[in-house]
Amino acid sequence: MKRTYAALAALACLLFASVSFADQPKPWQMGMQEPATSIMEFNSWFEQYTLWFIVPITIFVLLLLVVVVVKFRESANPVPSKTSHNTAIEIAWTVIPVLILFAIAIPSFNLLTYQLKMPENPDVTIKATATQWLWSYEYEGEQVVSFDSYMLKEGDRAAAGKEDVARYPRLLAVDNEVVVPVGKTVRLLVTAAPTDVIHAFAMPAFGIKIDAIPGRLNETWFRADREGLYYGQCSELCGKDHAYMPIAIRVVSDAQYATWLQAATSDLSGANRALMAAVDGAPAAVQTAENITN
Repeated sequence: MKRTYAALAALACLLFASVSFADQPKPWQMGMQEPATSIMEFNSWFEQYTLWFIVPITIFVLLLLVVVVVKFRESANPVPSKTSHNTAIEIAWTVIPVLILFAIAIPSFNLLTYQLKMPENPDVTIKATATQWLWSYEYEGEQVVSFDSYMLKEGDRAAAGKEDVARYPRLLAVDNEVVVPVGKTVRLLVTAAPTDVIHAFAMPAFGIKIDAIPGRLNETWFRADREGLYYGQCSELCGKDHAYMPIAIRVVSDAQYATWLQAATSDLSGANRALMAAVDGAPAAVQTAENITN
């Protein structure tokens, strides 16, 4: 029965196959990752917006330091001024910083409100539990799917069908990715095992980062705007294998998600292979289906 479900999943995913996108850190990358959610787009805009204040202020302060060093050095100014009060300057250095803080604070509060206000009636709810050193996921709803997600070891690439290092990078690829539908609101519940330490769930392309604390259930949300495979990591120093606790989220179409979810309830491995075949290439999908049914 499991093989039958997996074979049907492979064929169904093949019908809805599409070109996908993988977002991950790149060599010599200086900026942030390409936004995949409206939250991250807001974050990226705010980062560029604040630079219009930070850069001029930095240049202005640097010029003032240069002027002070050159003009008011002892050899050029042997008799220093005894001026102790200047009303215009004191008003300026009080009012201008206040106006700058207002200009930064207003969009900052808007961004925080947008991030922290949970949307009503989310389409998907997933619970992520952190443990040294892996993530465990549980889908809530009529069809319950739960699995552990470990970092993919180099020796397991061939067996997992993830030999493409460009798409499944070293230290970021996992054996089981989180699968979500594109354009749907996903509610993410984050915690850590009761006897564990503090971790943090971070997905740069989605603009989310939230602590996973033992005994406490935190929540956040995202809505991916495009299909693809996105990578993040635990961003809280949690022990000796902190660097080997990656997060991978695969965003697919509604049809692919529904097919994967149905198959994953009984055969997670087969469902993952069928989905990978659909999004990574059609020939692999046919071959996978044949192998499962035989």
